[in-house]
Amino acid sequence: MAGFDELKGKVEGLAAQAGDFASQNSDQISEGIEKVGDFVDEKTGGKYADKVDGLQDGAQNLLNNLGNKDQA
Repeated sequence: MAGFDELKGKVEGLAAQAGDFASQNSDQISEGIEKVGDFVDEKTGGKYADKVDGLQDGAQNLLNNLGNKDQA
C-alpha cells in the first residue's frame, strides 16, 4: 500500500498545481475554450453547435470550480 499512497500524493500534488495554474491563467484558458469552440463550429459548419456549446459550458464550469477550490 505504500506505493499507492505515494502515487495518491503525487496525483494530489498535480491536482493542486493544475488548480493554481487555472486560477492564475483563467482569462487565457477561458479565451482558449471559446476559440476552440468557434474553430470546431467553423470547420463543421455549425452542425454540432449545440454539443460544442455544451462542452464549452462544461469546460468553463470546471475552470471556475478549479479556481474556487484555491480560494476556499
